[in-house]
Amino acid sequence: MKNNYLTRFSVLKAVVVVAVCAVAPANIAAQNDYTVSPIPYQVYEATASVQGTMDDSFSAPIPLTFNFDFYGATCSQVSVSTNGYISFTPYAEGYLSPWNTDVNMPIPDASFPVKNAFMGAFHDLNNANAQGTITYAVIGSAPYRKFVVMFDNNSHFSCYEIKSSFQMVLYETLNIMDVQLIDKQVCLAWNEGSTVTGIINETGLLGIAAPNRNIGAWTAFHEGWRFQRPFATDTYLFAKCDDDADGFVNFNLSVAQNDLLPGNPSLVTFYQTQADAVSLDNPILDLDYANATAGSQTIYANVDGEIKSIKLLVVDCNNDYDLDSVATADEDQNDDTNLANDDTDGDGIANFIDNDDDGDMVLTSVEYVFNRSANGTNSYLDTDNDGILNYLDSDDDGDEILTINEDANANNNPADDDADANGTPDYLQNNNLAVNHFQDGNSIVIYPNPATSILNVNNTSGLTISSIAIYAVNGTLVKQLPDASSIPVADLQSGLYFVKIITGQKVLNYKFVKK
Repeated sequence: MKNNYLTRFSVLKAVVVVAVCAVAPANIAAQNDYTVSPIPYQVYEATASVQGTMDDSFSAPIPLTFNFDFYGATCSQVSVSTNGYISFTPYAEGYLSPWNTDVNMPIPDASFPVKNAFMGAFHDLNNANAQGTITYAVIGSAPYRKFVVMFDNNSHFSCYEIKSSFQMVLYETLNIMDVQLIDKQVCLAWNEGSTVTGIINETGLLGIAAPNRNIGAWTAFHEGWRFQRPFATDTYLFAKCDDDADGFVNFNLSVAQNDLLPGNPSLVTFYQTQADAVSLDNPILDLDYANATAGSQTIYANVDGEIKSIKLLVVDCNNDYDLDSVATADEDQNDDTNLANDDTDGDGIANFIDNDDDGDMVLTSVEYVFNRSANGTNSYLDTDNDGILNYLDSDDDGDEILTINEDANANNNPADDDADANGTPDYLQNNNLAVNHFQDGNSIVIYPNPATSILNVNNTSGLTISSIAIYAVNGTLVKQLPDASSIPVADLQSGLYFVKIITGQKVLNYKFVKK
Protein backbone atom coordinates (compact mmCIF):
# COMPACT_ATOMS: atom_id res chain seq x y z
CA MET A 1 0.00 0.00 0.00
CA LYS A 2 1.26 3.49 -0.80
CA ASN A 3 -1.03 5.73 1.26
CA ASN A 4 0.67 4.90 4.56
CA TYR A 5 4.18 5.77 3.36
CA LEU A 6 4.84 8.46 5.98
CA THR A 7 3.36 6.36 8.77
CA ARG A 8 5.51 3.33 7.99
CA PHE A 9 8.58 5.51 7.60
CA SER A 10 8.18 7.04 11.07
CA VAL A 11 7.57 3.66 12.70
CA LEU A 12 10.56 1.92 11.14
CA LYS A 13 13.00 4.79 11.23
CA ALA A 14 14.10 3.95 14.76
CA VAL A 15 15.43 0.52 13.77
CA VAL A 16 17.41 1.44 10.68
CA VAL A 17 21.02 0.34 10.62
CA VAL A 18 23.12 3.49 10.46
CA ALA A 19 26.40 1.87 9.43
CA VAL A 20 27.54 2.93 5.97
CA CYS A 21 30.49 2.18 3.73
CA ALA A 22 33.88 3.45 4.87
CA VAL A 23 34.61 6.69 3.04
CA ALA A 24 38.07 7.11 1.58
CA PRO A 25 40.01 10.25 2.61
CA ALA A 26 39.98 11.54 -0.98
CA ASN A 27 37.16 13.81 -2.14
CA ILE A 28 34.29 11.60 -3.28
CA ALA A 29 33.48 14.09 -6.04
CA ALA A 30 36.71 12.97 -7.68
CA GLN A 31 35.07 9.58 -8.21
CA ASN A 32 32.55 10.95 -10.70
CA ASP A 33 34.18 9.32 -13.71
CA TYR A 34 31.90 6.32 -14.14
CA THR A 35 30.99 5.27 -17.65
CA VAL A 36 28.24 2.98 -18.90
CA SER A 37 28.59 0.66 -21.88
CA PRO A 38 26.69 -2.27 -23.42
CA ILE A 39 27.83 -5.81 -22.61
CA PRO A 40 26.82 -9.28 -23.82
CA TYR A 41 23.77 -10.86 -22.28
CA GLN A 42 24.70 -13.37 -19.57
CA VAL A 43 22.73 -14.39 -16.50
CA TYR A 44 24.12 -16.26 -13.50
CA GLU A 45 22.23 -18.58 -11.15
CA ALA A 46 21.32 -17.22 -7.72
CA THR A 47 19.45 -19.42 -5.27
CA ALA A 48 19.76 -17.94 -1.76
CA SER A 49 16.56 -16.15 -0.73
CA VAL A 50 16.80 -12.40 -0.11
CA GLN A 51 13.21 -11.36 0.53
CA GLY A 52 9.79 -12.68 1.26
CA THR A 53 6.69 -10.89 -0.01
CA MET A 54 6.71 -7.68 2.03
CA ASP A 55 6.08 -4.59 -0.13
CA ASP A 56 8.44 -1.58 -0.33
CA SER A 57 11.07 -2.96 2.03
CA PHE A 58 14.78 -3.61 2.44
CA SER A 59 16.46 -6.89 3.23
CA ALA A 60 18.65 -7.29 6.26
CA PRO A 61 22.30 -6.42 5.51
CA ILE A 62 23.93 -9.07 3.33
CA PRO A 63 27.72 -9.62 3.50
CA LEU A 64 29.36 -9.33 0.09
CA THR A 65 32.23 -11.57 1.32
CA PHE A 66 34.62 -9.04 -0.26
CA ASN A 67 35.20 -5.29 -0.24
CA PHE A 68 33.62 -3.25 -3.03
CA ASP A 69 34.43 0.34 -3.96
CA PHE A 70 31.40 2.53 -4.73
CA TYR A 71 32.03 6.22 -5.43
CA GLY A 72 35.27 6.04 -3.45
CA ALA A 73 33.78 4.36 -0.37
CA THR A 74 34.64 0.79 0.64
CA CYS A 75 31.58 -1.39 1.25
CA SER A 76 31.43 -4.90 2.69
CA GLN A 77 27.65 -5.35 2.99
CA VAL A 78 24.50 -4.20 1.20
CA SER A 79 20.72 -4.29 1.54
CA VAL A 80 18.41 -5.20 -1.32
CA SER A 81 15.23 -3.24 -1.96
CA THR A 82 12.12 -5.02 -3.19
CA ASN A 83 11.81 -2.15 -5.68
CA GLY A 84 14.73 -3.24 -7.81
CA TYR A 85 17.99 -1.93 -6.45
CA ILE A 86 20.98 -2.61 -4.20
CA SER A 87 21.61 -0.07 -1.44
CA PHE A 88 25.15 0.46 -0.21
CA THR A 89 23.62 1.84 2.99
CA PRO A 90 22.67 -1.27 4.99
CA TYR A 91 19.19 -1.17 6.54
CA ALA A 92 17.35 -3.24 9.12
CA GLU A 93 15.19 -5.98 7.65
CA GLY A 94 11.77 -4.61 6.68
CA TYR A 95 12.80 -0.96 6.73
CA LEU A 96 10.74 1.02 4.22
CA SER A 97 12.17 1.46 0.74
CA PRO A 98 11.27 4.41 -1.52
CA TRP A 99 9.03 3.47 -4.44
CA ASN A 100 7.99 6.77 -6.05
CA THR A 101 10.00 7.41 -9.20
CA ASP A 102 9.29 10.94 -10.45
CA VAL A 103 8.92 11.14 -14.23
CA ASN A 104 10.36 14.66 -14.13
CA MET A 105 13.45 13.80 -12.09
CA PRO A 106 16.18 11.96 -14.03
CA ILE A 107 19.40 11.21 -12.17
CA PRO A 108 21.54 12.75 -10.84
CA ASP A 109 19.33 14.89 -8.60
CA ALA A 110 19.67 15.70 -4.90
CA SER A 111 15.90 15.20 -4.52
CA PHE A 112 15.88 11.75 -6.10
CA PRO A 113 14.25 9.38 -3.57
CA VAL A 114 16.99 6.73 -3.80
CA LYS A 115 20.60 7.44 -2.76
CA ASN A 116 23.86 5.51 -2.50
CA ALA A 117 22.45 2.80 -4.73
CA PHE A 118 22.92 0.58 -7.77
CA MET A 119 19.58 0.44 -9.59
CA GLY A 120 19.06 -2.66 -11.72
CA ALA A 121 15.57 -1.47 -12.63
CA PHE A 122 14.20 0.86 -9.96
CA HIS A 123 10.41 0.84 -10.26
CA ASP A 124 7.52 0.08 -7.93
CA LEU A 125 7.30 -3.69 -7.57
CA ASN A 126 5.03 -5.67 -5.27
CA ASN A 127 5.65 -9.38 -4.96
CA ALA A 128 2.85 -9.86 -2.42
CA ASN A 129 1.38 -12.54 -4.68
CA ALA A 130 4.62 -14.52 -4.18
CA GLN A 131 4.74 -15.36 -7.88
CA GLY A 132 8.30 -14.06 -8.20
CA THR A 133 11.50 -14.37 -6.20
CA ILE A 134 14.44 -12.23 -5.12
CA THR A 135 17.60 -14.27 -4.62
CA TYR A 136 21.35 -13.80 -4.38
CA ALA A 137 24.63 -15.70 -4.69
CA VAL A 138 28.38 -15.25 -4.45
CA ILE A 139 30.00 -17.09 -7.35
CA GLY A 140 33.50 -17.63 -8.66
CA SER A 141 36.83 -17.60 -6.87
CA ALA A 142 38.74 -14.92 -4.97
CA PRO A 143 40.03 -12.40 -5.80
CA TYR A 144 37.53 -12.21 -8.69
CA ARG A 145 34.22 -13.26 -7.13
CA LYS A 146 30.83 -11.90 -8.17
CA PHE A 147 27.93 -10.92 -5.91
CA VAL A 148 24.72 -11.56 -7.84
CA VAL A 149 21.15 -10.43 -7.08
CA MET A 150 18.31 -11.85 -9.18
CA PHE A 151 14.77 -10.45 -9.50
CA ASP A 152 12.74 -13.17 -11.20
CA ASN A 153 9.17 -12.45 -12.35
CA ASN A 154 8.34 -9.81 -9.73
CA SER A 155 4.92 -8.22 -10.20
CA HIS A 156 4.45 -4.48 -10.66
CA PHE A 157 2.43 -2.55 -8.11
CA SER A 158 -1.09 -1.93 -9.44
CA CYS A 159 -0.44 -4.27 -12.42
CA TYR A 160 0.04 -7.69 -10.86
CA GLU A 161 -0.17 -9.47 -14.20
CA ILE A 162 2.86 -7.49 -15.45
CA LYS A 163 6.26 -8.69 -14.25
CA SER A 164 9.93 -7.79 -14.45
CA SER A 165 13.05 -9.96 -14.34
CA PHE A 166 16.58 -8.60 -14.12
CA GLN A 167 19.93 -9.21 -12.47
CA MET A 168 22.61 -7.06 -10.81
CA VAL A 169 26.26 -8.14 -10.45
CA LEU A 170 29.08 -6.65 -8.34
CA TYR A 171 32.66 -7.68 -9.23
CA GLU A 172 35.35 -8.20 -6.60
CA THR A 173 38.63 -6.31 -7.21
CA LEU A 174 37.42 -4.84 -10.52
CA ASN A 175 34.64 -2.80 -8.80
CA ILE A 176 32.46 -3.21 -11.90
CA MET A 177 28.64 -3.26 -11.79
CA ASP A 178 26.62 -5.13 -14.42
CA VAL A 179 22.88 -5.05 -15.09
CA GLN A 180 21.17 -7.74 -17.13
CA LEU A 181 17.62 -6.76 -18.07
CA ILE A 182 16.18 -10.21 -18.65
CA ASP A 183 12.59 -9.17 -19.36
CA LYS A 184 11.69 -5.75 -18.00
CA GLN A 185 8.03 -4.92 -18.66
CA VAL A 186 6.10 -1.69 -18.06
CA CYS A 187 2.96 -0.74 -16.11
CA LEU A 188 1.65 2.56 -17.46
CA ALA A 189 -1.16 2.61 -14.87
CA TRP A 190 1.24 3.46 -12.03
CA ASN A 191 3.94 6.17 -11.88
CA GLU A 192 3.50 6.38 -15.68
CA GLY A 193 5.66 3.26 -15.89
CA SER A 194 8.76 5.20 -14.89
CA THR A 195 11.96 3.18 -14.30
CA VAL A 196 15.70 3.89 -13.87
CA THR A 197 18.72 1.68 -14.57
CA GLY A 198 21.78 3.40 -13.16
CA ILE A 199 23.90 4.37 -10.15
CA ILE A 200 23.64 7.33 -7.76
CA ASN A 201 25.86 8.45 -4.88
CA GLU A 202 24.92 9.25 -1.27
CA THR A 203 24.07 12.91 -2.00
CA GLY A 204 22.22 12.30 -5.25
CA LEU A 205 24.45 14.86 -6.95
CA LEU A 206 26.50 12.24 -8.79
CA GLY A 207 24.98 9.55 -10.94
CA ILE A 208 24.74 7.99 -14.36
CA ALA A 209 22.07 5.95 -16.13
CA ALA A 210 22.14 3.56 -19.06
CA PRO A 211 21.21 5.23 -22.38
CA ASN A 212 17.44 5.70 -22.69
CA ARG A 213 16.99 4.11 -19.26
CA ASN A 214 16.94 7.28 -17.12
CA ILE A 215 13.30 7.76 -16.07
CA GLY A 216 10.58 6.89 -18.54
CA ALA A 217 8.29 4.07 -19.59
CA TRP A 218 10.42 1.48 -21.36
CA THR A 219 10.73 -2.24 -21.85
CA ALA A 220 13.88 -4.28 -22.33
CA PHE A 221 14.66 -7.89 -23.20
CA HIS A 222 18.05 -9.62 -22.89
CA GLU A 223 19.89 -6.31 -22.54
CA GLY A 224 23.16 -5.84 -20.64
CA TRP A 225 24.89 -2.71 -19.26
CA ARG A 226 28.16 -2.17 -17.37
CA PHE A 227 29.05 0.68 -15.01
CA GLN A 228 32.73 1.20 -14.23
CA ARG A 229 35.47 3.71 -13.62
CA PRO A 230 38.82 3.75 -15.46
CA PHE A 231 41.32 1.36 -13.97
CA ALA A 232 44.29 2.85 -12.12
CA THR A 233 47.15 3.67 -14.49
CA ASP A 234 49.74 3.94 -11.73
CA THR A 235 49.53 0.23 -10.90
CA TYR A 236 50.97 -2.58 -13.00
CA LEU A 237 49.43 -6.00 -12.38
CA PHE A 238 51.52 -9.15 -12.78
CA ALA A 239 49.30 -12.23 -12.36
CA LYS A 240 50.97 -15.63 -12.54
CA CYS A 241 49.73 -19.20 -12.19
CA ASP A 242 50.58 -21.03 -8.98
CA ASP A 243 51.52 -24.56 -10.00
CA ASP A 244 51.89 -26.04 -6.51
CA ALA A 245 49.12 -24.05 -4.73
CA ASP A 246 51.41 -22.74 -1.99
CA GLY A 247 50.81 -19.05 -2.75
CA PHE A 248 54.40 -18.38 -3.84
CA VAL A 249 55.90 -18.16 -7.34
CA ASN A 250 58.90 -16.57 -9.01
CA PHE A 251 58.01 -13.49 -11.08
CA ASN A 252 60.26 -12.63 -14.03
CA LEU A 253 60.40 -8.86 -13.53
CA SER A 254 61.97 -8.36 -16.96
CA VAL A 255 58.44 -8.94 -18.32
CA ALA A 256 57.28 -5.90 -16.36
CA GLN A 257 60.31 -3.92 -17.53
CA ASN A 258 59.44 -4.52 -21.18
CA ASP A 259 55.78 -3.67 -20.62
CA LEU A 260 56.46 -0.50 -18.66
CA LEU A 261 59.11 0.95 -20.96
CA PRO A 262 59.29 -0.88 -24.30
CA GLY A 263 62.54 -0.31 -26.10
CA ASN A 264 64.39 0.90 -23.01
CA PRO A 265 63.61 -1.57 -20.20
CA SER A 266 66.92 -0.97 -18.40
CA LEU A 267 65.50 2.36 -17.15
CA VAL A 268 62.96 0.44 -15.03
CA THR A 269 64.20 -0.54 -11.57
CA PHE A 270 62.30 -2.24 -8.74
CA TYR A 271 62.17 -1.63 -4.98
CA GLN A 272 60.51 -3.08 -1.89
CA THR A 273 59.13 0.28 -0.73
CA GLN A 274 57.81 3.42 -2.39
CA ALA A 275 60.33 5.53 -0.48
CA ASP A 276 63.21 3.50 -1.90
CA ALA A 277 61.75 3.84 -5.40
CA VAL A 278 61.77 7.62 -5.03
CA SER A 279 65.26 7.82 -3.59
CA LEU A 280 66.64 5.00 -5.79
CA ASP A 281 67.93 3.17 -2.71
CA ASN A 282 68.11 -0.60 -2.19
CA PRO A 283 67.00 -1.77 -5.65
CA ILE A 284 65.85 -5.35 -6.20
CA LEU A 285 68.80 -6.80 -8.12
CA ASP A 286 67.50 -10.31 -8.85
CA LEU A 287 64.76 -9.98 -11.49
CA ASP A 288 63.68 -13.56 -10.77
CA TYR A 289 61.72 -12.37 -7.76
CA ALA A 290 59.61 -14.50 -5.38
CA ASN A 291 56.74 -12.77 -3.59
CA ALA A 292 57.42 -12.31 0.11
CA THR A 293 53.82 -12.78 1.30
CA ALA A 294 51.52 -15.58 0.20
CA GLY A 295 49.05 -14.78 -2.56
CA SER A 296 50.11 -11.24 -3.38
CA GLN A 297 52.62 -8.51 -2.72
CA THR A 298 53.04 -4.91 -3.83
CA ILE A 299 56.46 -3.65 -4.80
CA TYR A 300 57.39 -0.43 -6.61
CA ALA A 301 59.10 0.56 -9.83
CA ASN A 302 60.94 3.69 -10.85
CA VAL A 303 60.13 4.02 -14.55
CA ASP A 304 62.61 6.60 -15.80
CA GLY A 305 61.64 8.85 -12.89
CA GLU A 306 57.95 7.91 -12.64
CA ILE A 307 56.88 5.79 -9.67
CA LYS A 308 54.46 2.90 -10.27
CA SER A 309 53.03 0.26 -7.96
CA ILE A 310 53.67 -3.31 -9.09
CA LYS A 311 51.08 -5.75 -7.75
CA LEU A 312 52.31 -9.32 -7.84
CA LEU A 313 49.31 -11.66 -7.76
CA VAL A 314 49.49 -15.45 -7.43
CA VAL A 315 46.42 -17.11 -8.95
CA ASP A 316 45.14 -20.65 -8.90
CA CYS A 317 44.80 -21.46 -12.58
CA ASN A 318 42.51 -24.38 -11.78
CA ASN A 319 39.84 -21.70 -11.36
CA ASP A 320 38.02 -20.26 -14.37
CA TYR A 321 37.69 -16.73 -12.98
CA ASP A 322 35.58 -15.31 -15.83
CA LEU A 323 33.54 -18.52 -16.28
CA ASP A 324 34.12 -18.35 -20.04
CA SER A 325 35.14 -22.04 -20.45
CA VAL A 326 38.72 -21.14 -21.49
CA ALA A 327 41.26 -22.57 -19.03
CA THR A 328 42.93 -19.72 -17.16
CA ALA A 329 46.42 -20.97 -18.06
CA ASP A 330 45.44 -20.84 -21.75
CA GLU A 331 44.60 -17.14 -21.54
CA ASP A 332 48.28 -16.14 -21.47
CA GLN A 333 48.15 -15.32 -25.19
CA ASN A 334 51.65 -13.88 -25.44
CA ASP A 335 53.09 -16.74 -23.36
CA ASP A 336 55.17 -14.44 -21.12
CA THR A 337 53.80 -15.87 -17.80
CA ASN A 338 51.83 -12.68 -17.01
CA LEU A 339 48.10 -13.28 -17.41
CA ALA A 340 47.31 -9.64 -16.70
CA ASN A 341 48.96 -8.13 -19.82
CA ASP A 342 46.81 -10.14 -22.26
CA ASP A 343 43.86 -7.90 -23.12
CA THR A 344 42.72 -8.63 -26.67
CA ASP A 345 40.03 -5.96 -26.84
CA GLY A 346 41.94 -3.30 -24.91
CA ASP A 347 39.10 -2.67 -22.47
CA GLY A 348 41.37 -2.73 -19.42
CA ILE A 349 40.13 -6.17 -18.31
CA ALA A 350 42.62 -8.97 -18.86
CA ASN A 351 41.39 -11.96 -20.87
CA PHE A 352 41.53 -14.32 -17.88
CA ILE A 353 38.86 -12.24 -16.09
CA ASP A 354 36.95 -11.03 -19.19
CA ASN A 355 33.91 -12.96 -20.44
CA ASP A 356 34.16 -11.30 -23.90
CA ASP A 357 37.85 -11.38 -24.80
CA ASP A 358 37.57 -9.73 -28.21
CA GLY A 359 34.90 -7.16 -27.25
CA ASP A 360 32.56 -8.17 -30.06
CA MET A 361 29.47 -8.55 -27.82
CA VAL A 362 29.48 -12.34 -28.25
CA LEU A 363 30.44 -14.22 -25.09
CA THR A 364 33.78 -16.02 -25.20
CA SER A 365 32.02 -19.18 -24.00
CA VAL A 366 29.83 -19.01 -27.13
CA GLU A 367 32.76 -18.48 -29.50
CA TYR A 368 35.19 -20.92 -27.86
CA VAL A 369 33.78 -24.07 -29.45
CA PHE A 370 35.01 -27.02 -31.47
CA ASN A 371 34.60 -27.27 -35.22
CA ARG A 372 34.58 -30.87 -36.48
CA SER A 373 36.37 -31.31 -39.78
CA ALA A 374 35.51 -33.79 -42.53
CA ASN A 375 38.11 -36.28 -41.29
CA GLY A 376 36.61 -36.23 -37.81
CA THR A 377 39.26 -34.17 -36.05
CA ASN A 378 38.38 -31.25 -33.83
CA SER A 379 39.82 -27.76 -33.82
CA TYR A 380 38.75 -24.55 -32.13
CA LEU A 381 36.48 -22.47 -34.33
CA ASP A 382 38.11 -20.02 -36.75
CA THR A 383 35.31 -19.25 -39.18
CA ASP A 384 37.32 -17.13 -41.62
CA ASN A 385 40.51 -19.23 -41.35
CA ASP A 386 42.63 -16.17 -40.67
CA GLY A 387 44.59 -17.86 -37.89
CA ILE A 388 42.71 -15.96 -35.17
CA LEU A 389 40.23 -18.07 -33.21
CA ASN A 390 36.72 -16.63 -33.12
CA TYR A 391 36.82 -15.83 -29.42
CA LEU A 392 39.81 -13.55 -30.09
CA ASP A 393 38.66 -12.24 -33.50
CA SER A 394 36.60 -9.05 -33.83
CA ASP A 395 35.61 -9.97 -37.44
CA ASP A 396 34.75 -13.66 -37.20
CA ASP A 397 33.64 -14.22 -40.79
CA GLY A 398 36.28 -12.03 -42.48
CA ASP A 399 33.73 -9.93 -44.38
CA GLU A 400 35.43 -6.67 -43.33
CA ILE A 401 32.41 -5.86 -41.13
CA LEU A 402 33.23 -5.98 -37.45
CA THR A 403 31.16 -8.55 -35.55
CA ILE A 404 29.96 -5.80 -33.20
CA ASN A 405 28.49 -4.00 -36.24
CA GLU A 406 26.56 -7.05 -37.48
CA ASP A 407 23.82 -6.37 -34.95
CA ALA A 408 20.91 -5.47 -37.24
CA ASN A 409 18.29 -5.39 -34.48
CA ALA A 410 20.54 -3.17 -32.31
CA ASN A 411 20.05 -5.22 -29.13
CA ASN A 412 23.80 -5.51 -28.44
CA ASN A 413 23.80 -9.20 -29.38
CA PRO A 414 25.09 -10.14 -32.86
CA ALA A 415 24.37 -13.80 -32.13
CA ASP A 416 20.61 -13.39 -32.75
CA ASP A 417 20.87 -11.63 -36.14
CA ASP A 418 20.23 -13.89 -39.15
CA ALA A 419 19.17 -11.77 -42.14
CA ASP A 420 18.67 -14.66 -44.56
CA ALA A 421 17.11 -16.97 -41.94
CA ASN A 422 19.43 -19.85 -42.84
CA GLY A 423 20.29 -20.68 -39.25
CA THR A 424 23.75 -19.09 -39.32
CA PRO A 425 24.13 -15.73 -37.57
CA ASP A 426 25.27 -12.88 -39.81
CA TYR A 427 28.51 -12.45 -37.86
CA LEU A 428 29.54 -15.99 -38.88
CA GLN A 429 28.52 -15.64 -42.52
CA ASN A 430 30.42 -13.63 -45.10
CA ASN A 431 27.60 -11.58 -46.59
CA ASN A 432 29.83 -8.97 -48.18
CA LEU A 433 28.85 -9.17 -51.87
CA ALA A 434 31.74 -6.99 -52.90
CA VAL A 435 35.21 -8.37 -53.55
CA ASN A 436 37.49 -8.36 -50.52
CA HIS A 437 39.77 -5.41 -51.11
CA PHE A 438 42.92 -6.67 -49.47
CA GLN A 439 45.06 -5.19 -52.23
CA ASP A 440 43.60 -1.74 -51.59
CA GLY A 441 43.98 -2.31 -47.87
CA ASN A 442 47.65 -3.10 -48.28
CA SER A 443 48.16 0.17 -50.16
CA ILE A 444 46.39 2.20 -47.46
CA VAL A 445 48.43 1.75 -44.32
CA ILE A 446 47.96 3.20 -40.83
CA TYR A 447 50.98 3.57 -38.55
CA PRO A 448 52.55 3.52 -35.99
CA ASN A 449 50.71 0.75 -34.22
CA PRO A 450 50.57 1.11 -31.23
CA ALA A 451 50.20 4.89 -31.49
CA THR A 452 50.71 7.47 -28.76
CA SER A 453 49.84 10.90 -30.17
CA ILE A 454 49.55 10.67 -33.97
CA LEU A 455 48.16 7.93 -36.23
CA ASN A 456 49.44 8.35 -39.79
CA VAL A 457 47.52 7.30 -42.91
CA ASN A 458 49.65 6.43 -45.94
CA ASN A 459 47.45 6.15 -49.06
CA THR A 460 49.23 4.84 -52.18
CA SER A 461 46.14 3.17 -53.65
CA GLY A 462 45.25 5.99 -56.03
CA LEU A 463 41.79 6.10 -54.45
CA THR A 464 40.29 9.16 -52.80
CA ILE A 465 39.45 8.71 -49.13
CA SER A 466 36.05 10.22 -48.36
CA SER A 467 35.87 9.43 -44.65
CA ILE A 468 37.99 8.17 -41.77
CA ALA A 469 36.21 7.10 -38.59
CA ILE A 470 37.58 5.70 -35.32
CA TYR A 471 35.40 3.51 -33.12
CA ALA A 472 35.85 2.26 -29.55
CA VAL A 473 35.55 -1.48 -28.95
CA ASN A 474 31.92 -1.05 -27.86
CA GLY A 475 31.06 0.45 -31.27
CA THR A 476 30.96 4.10 -30.13
CA LEU A 477 32.18 6.60 -32.73
CA VAL A 478 34.94 8.61 -31.05
CA LYS A 479 36.44 10.54 -33.96
CA GLN A 480 35.54 11.22 -37.60
CA LEU A 481 37.22 13.36 -40.26
CA PRO A 482 37.59 13.60 -44.04
CA ASP A 483 40.72 12.53 -45.92
CA ALA A 484 43.80 13.11 -43.77
CA SER A 485 47.40 11.99 -43.68
CA SER A 486 47.57 12.12 -39.88
CA ILE A 487 45.04 11.79 -37.08
CA PRO A 488 45.62 13.19 -33.57
CA VAL A 489 44.89 10.45 -31.02
CA ALA A 490 46.56 11.79 -27.87
CA ASP A 491 43.12 12.60 -26.45
CA LEU A 492 41.92 8.99 -26.68
CA GLN A 493 42.07 6.65 -23.69
CA SER A 494 44.50 3.75 -23.91
CA GLY A 495 43.09 0.63 -25.53
CA LEU A 496 42.05 -1.02 -28.78
CA TYR A 497 40.26 0.99 -31.50
CA PHE A 498 38.84 0.23 -34.93
CA VAL A 499 39.40 2.47 -37.94
CA LYS A 500 36.97 2.53 -40.87
CA ILE A 501 38.25 4.13 -44.08
CA ILE A 502 35.80 4.72 -46.93
CA THR A 503 37.07 5.10 -50.49
CA GLY A 504 34.22 5.46 -53.00
CA GLN A 505 32.15 2.30 -52.66
CA LYS A 506 34.79 0.44 -50.67
CA VAL A 507 35.07 0.15 -46.90
CA LEU A 508 38.38 -0.83 -45.31
CA ASN A 509 38.67 -1.80 -41.64
CA TYR A 510 41.75 -1.61 -39.45
CA LYS A 511 42.70 -2.01 -35.80
CA PHE A 512 45.15 0.02 -33.77
CA VAL A 513 46.15 0.27 -30.14
CA LYS A 514 46.36 3.64 -28.39
CA LYS A 515 49.12 3.56 -25.77
